[in-house]
Amino acid sequence: MKVSCIKDNLSKGLAIVGRAVATRSTMPITQNILITAKKSSGLKLAATNLEITMTCDVGAEVEEEGSITVPARLLTEFVNSLPSDTITINLPADSRTVELKCARYKARINGMDAKDFPKIPTVSDGLNIKIAPDALREAIGKVVFAAATEDSRPVLTGVQAEFANGGLTLAAADGFRLAVYKMALSEPLSEDMSLIIPSKSLGEINRLLTDQEEAVDITVNANRSQVLFNLKGVQMVSQLIQGAFPNYNQLIPQSSNTKAVIGLGEFLRATKSASIFARDGSGIVRLQIVPAAEGEAAKIMISAQAEELGDNVSELDAEVDGEEAKIAFNSKYLGEVLGVITQDKVTLETTGSSSPGVLKPIGDDNYIHIVMPMFVQW
Repeated sequence: MKVSCIKDNLSKGLAIVGRAVATRSTMPITQNILITAKKSSGLKLAATNLEITMTCDVGAEVEEEGSITVPARLLTEFVNSLPSDTITINLPADSRTVELKCARYKARINGMDAKDFPKIPTVSDGLNIKIAPDALREAIGKVVFAAATEDSRPVLTGVQAEFANGGLTLAAADGFRLAVYKMALSEPLSEDMSLIIPSKSLGEINRLLTDQEEAVDITVNANRSQVLFNLKGVQMVSQLIQGAFPNYNQLIPQSSNTKAVIGLGEFLRATKSASIFARDGSGIVRLQIVPAAEGEAAKIMISAQAEELGDNVSELDAEVDGEEAKIAFNSKYLGEVLGVITQDKVTLETTGSSSPGVLKPIGDDNYIHIVMPMFVQW
């Protein structure tokens, strides 16, 4: 194999596929990156942790075809240290040692045979969906952070993607909160479908969508075990999570005793201030919603206290319908949902201190977020 390419392009490609490299594995080769050079298709990089597989095309001039796997970390760190110049990758015949040269820099890296690398999955059959990158990025960003990070209930580590009625609904929950986002599809599917996509996979796709201009091509295989995300020059195949996602519609309150409309900027700022004290107070932020009274405007007070350090209180203007209410939330959960809302105002609805709080952006009926309360002494 003999290939030459621009160092910066190779570095970018390594950064993309490097996200799929296994960090801990009983298969040492999954800590390598597969390098394949073909005159017909150029240079292709691939990595897998057996749950997701990432491939990336790198513009290159291929003199001799070939393939090899190389330790991902060593290769990436060396390439990143090189000047911005043309880099040559050479693999002599019947050798497993890759020779790299860039300007006056050289290195030899021992690799492993490409035939021992796990087979790159292909998803060519099944249902196909096209989604505009900006719309998909917004949808993922609104829900992915609410998925569980522990594996005690595997289905909760994923995001349910439900294709029905010409639209897509994404839902994520970790037992303490629930995020649901709905969006329309420009090309509805021929049949309804429900999948559970690992939240880590969607997180990786979200990073890649920043530079994507064309519609994202998504293909789900016939037996609903894998999904392919096809972006410009990058492909990612993810295993799907098997199981039944909870019926989250039962968790969404249908009525409330108190409804408060608050400016998002002030709400987020007050939450961040309270979280400083909440860090040493079990992460608890208290919210007290006060309706308008004679001579006094409606308001919401946000507070936190740390037993040995002190406390803080922020008072915000609000539009309040209903009775006075008190509710406490985990400061991290509250801050994260406020951080993804882009509208100017947000609604907080509650039926009491022991019932879930419902957060909705004003002017966006597509998003709803439920946060379970924390039980505190008032």
